[in-house]
Order: sequence, then C-alpha cells, then structure tokens
Amino acid sequence: MIRLTPKTKPGREPTIALINVVFLMLVFFMIAGTLAPPLGQSVQLVRTADLEGREPPDALVIRADGVLEYRGAELTDVAAYVERASIDLPLDAVRLVPDRALPAVRLKQVSDALRALGANRVFVVTERGLP
Repeated sequence: MIRLTPKTKPGREPTIALINVVFLMLVFFMIAGTLAPPLGQSVQLVRTADLEGREPPDALVIRADGVLEYRGAELTDVAAYVERASIDLPLDAVRLVPDRALPAVRLKQVSDALRALGANRVFVVTERGLP
C-alpha cells in the first residue's frame, strides 16, 4: 500500500532577523570604530580664513571677459603664454586660474589650445569653500 503524505510548505526564511542583526552590527561598528585617530589636544590647526587669495606665480589667469594674463601682463592669445612661459618653466603642467564669471566654453577653448601647443596636463585652480 502506498501512503500519500500531504506536501508541507517550506518554512519562511528569517530575513527580518538577519536584517536586524546586520543593522545592529553596523551601529556597533559606527560607534566603536574610528576612521582616523583624533588629533592631540596640543595641536592647533592653521586658520586660513584671513589669508588673502592669490594665484600661483606661474599660473595663467583668465579674466571674466576672456582676456589672458600671465604675471600681471595681458597676453594676446594662448601661444603668447606658451612662448613666454616656456622661458621660465617647462610646459609639463599648466595651471589655469579662471574668473568665477568666465563662461565654461572659453575655459574649454583655452584648455584645448594649451594641449594642442604641447601642455601635458592642465590644472584648473579653484577656491575651496569651507563651511
């Protein structure tokens, strides 16, 4: 005689319990661990709020109207900068200091022109805002 047994449904997996355990572990490690050791009490950080902002001495400045300046002198185009700056330093890394109101299109044009004239890397110097 063959005996038929009713199929039993498999039990539900305890996913809620697993989520709770993972959450509690996360909270524990956030409280117990630190990413970096705290500074010593005798260390005081430099205060930069009162410093005057100036461009690096070898940077190419682009004013809001698109005019280029290098060391206080106006330049006619990017080629004039390359000609003048190559006397003082190699054209390996060029630093651009754009005015805040400068259109991005003009910044891209100057950057592309510098790369076409041999600049390996072009950095845009910006101001970092602190809360």
